[in-house]
Amino acid sequence: MKFTRLFTAVSGAILLTSATFTHAATDLVIATVNNGHMVEMQKLSKHFEDANPDIKLKWVTLEEGVLRQRVTTDIATKGGQFDVMTIGMYEAPIWGKKGWIKDLTFDDAYDVGDILPAIRDGLSADGKLYAAPFYGESSMLMYRKDLVEKAGMDMPDNPTWDHVAEVAAKITDKDNGIYGICLRGKPGWGDNMALITTMANTFGGQWFDMDWKPQLESQPWKDAVGFYVDLLGKYGPPGSAANSFNEILALYNEGKCGMWVDATIAASFITDPAQSKVADKVAFAQAPTKVTPKGANWLWAWALAIPESSKHSAEAQKFIEWSTSKDYINLVAKEEGWNKVPTGTRASTYANADFQKAAVFASAEKIAIDSANPNDSTLPKSPYTGVQFAAIPEFQAIGIAVGQQMSSALAGKMSVDDALKASQVSAEREMQRSGYFKK
Repeated sequence: MKFTRLFTAVSGAILLTSATFTHAATDLVIATVNNGHMVEMQKLSKHFEDANPDIKLKWVTLEEGVLRQRVTTDIATKGGQFDVMTIGMYEAPIWGKKGWIKDLTFDDAYDVGDILPAIRDGLSADGKLYAAPFYGESSMLMYRKDLVEKAGMDMPDNPTWDHVAEVAAKITDKDNGIYGICLRGKPGWGDNMALITTMANTFGGQWFDMDWKPQLESQPWKDAVGFYVDLLGKYGPPGSAANSFNEILALYNEGKCGMWVDATIAASFITDPAQSKVADKVAFAQAPTKVTPKGANWLWAWALAIPESSKHSAEAQKFIEWSTSKDYINLVAKEEGWNKVPTGTRASTYANADFQKAAVFASAEKIAIDSANPNDSTLPKSPYTGVQFAAIPEFQAIGIAVGQQMSSALAGKMSVDDALKASQVSAEREMQRSGYFKK
């Protein structure tokens, strides 16, 4: 009798322990960037956890340069720190081909065909989608229409860099803390080099010629970087060499920037009265051009991918499907308003009348994204794809090194010619070591 009771009690304990173990939540570790839309996703992720009580989300939120370093190191070493990684159009096809990230398949309800073609293609390789876009972007000119009008100037829909410089000169008012133009200066292949590469493109330059030889000392690069350094030196805020997206966003929202050429995604923040003091004074134009319109505006998407090292790929896929779906966009619209939804990913968003009404930047943003062509982004023929980057594994190291030189030139630590000469040397060394050409 006692033995029977004891056996029953022990059995019950075993069953209870087993049940508890079976229903323990899976920790899903997500590496992401500290941009506004990602912060919003974290806030709304309680909806996902409520619907999926067996999954608990753990966030690693990093500045974009640090994020790129962390996820690149982890993916290359198969470290397995993350189940979901925030990556972009540079990494997705390269890592997909290497087998470092899993290809993604979704059901019909997800509607992959609704993703804008330029964005979808940029995250794919060999017909397989390797990352799902959380938001997409090109670049464009965002400007204070009140300052431009007060200066007696105009801003065409397709301005030139020369015209931008003229406007910057007129609207700069340093005594009152207003700078004619704010541009990225913080070093990084996806930071200052994203902007500088588009400038080099439109000035007629390219990263590599058809023999894969770096072209960083060519006249278009000298003209573009010289113009960039001079423009920010005269009309930019102090400390520009340290400014990235978030630093300039803060300056713009405080009313300190007259113009800003950067990611189209910024438009949703600078037109938001809750965070911008100049929300009703902002207007938009396409990215400035010089010699050619080719490659003047970049193409990018922050997207979610699953590393091969993840032990929770099914749960990761479920989260990615939720956070990049039409339903998620509708959730943001319901909770925060249509002016705060992540943009640049789905045709259905731009077709929505409520979004069009709320997002004064929608038309300019869509035109910029549709016009960016990674397959034809330079005036001379180039052997690589990509607008603000060259889609080869070696570019990341080259872009980081060149970005440091450009930031030094902007800070006045070296001349533009010296910075480009050092950049050329380091780029040639990397390309030779990788076997692209021989000296």
